[in-house]
Amino acid sequence: MIYKVNAELKNKLVPMFENIDSTIVLSYLQGHMGDAWVDNLETPTVAQITVGIFVFFAGDPTTKEAAELLCNLPEFTLAIVDSDEWKNRIESIHNGKFEKFHRYRFEKNPEHLNKSHILNFLSSLPEGYEIKKIDSNIANGPSFQELSEDFVSQFKSIDDFIKRGVGYSIIHEGKVVTAATSFSVYDDGIEIEIATHPEYRRKGLATIVASSLILDCLDNGKYPSWDGANIESVELAKKLGYVFKETYDTYFINHNE
Repeated sequence: MIYKVNAELKNKLVPMFENIDSTIVLSYLQGHMGDAWVDNLETPTVAQITVGIFVFFAGDPTTKEAAELLCNLPEFTLAIVDSDEWKNRIESIHNGKFEKFHRYRFEKNPEHLNKSHILNFLSSLPEGYEIKKIDSNIANGPSFQELSEDFVSQFKSIDDFIKRGVGYSIIHEGKVVTAATSFSVYDDGIEIEIATHPEYRRKGLATIVASSLILDCLDNGKYPSWDGANIESVELAKKLGYVFKETYDTYFINHNE
């Protein structure tokens, strides 16, 4: 049997997840967003943290409760673990229902992000385009919401996002064509989410909107953490000054397949 963790028990999970280098884990452990489940509320030996579609597992993967946790998933899941034993358990339980791929982790060092270098990218905004900080009017607009549901979906509401999160958009002909937001928040920063409309890609817009968000974070003493989903994201991060650290395995699981 598994149990949902309440706020008072979060600290018990900190040692279990210390080997997973993710600010999204910190978002939960520091009380900002997400949920967790364990096998035992007093002395947990296996645990799950879920923030949106990201799901992290730690502890003993051999228990029957681990199998329960591995089925306690959103409809679409990106699962991340820190051992081959966990990977084998995922592949066994979700045989035929998962795709295994690499994500790309970067060093979390603000000294790598040179504000003067990043500021230079803002001057390349094409004529007819406008950068705007995301407010409630933009966030409630259909072009913003259609671009990516992950911009604000980890927050309780759009108002909650405006209060606790941060984001920038580029507007063209009255529509949001690219945006960069805080996918999640933790004590010392955010995890970045970026999306660009397919018709507006390869124009340098993602670089510009990401630069705006990064500069805002640095100006406010927050770290803009970057975790790449593909090679294009990796190259953009390097262009902005991030230093690549390592690849790691991620499992896309279609739980309802």
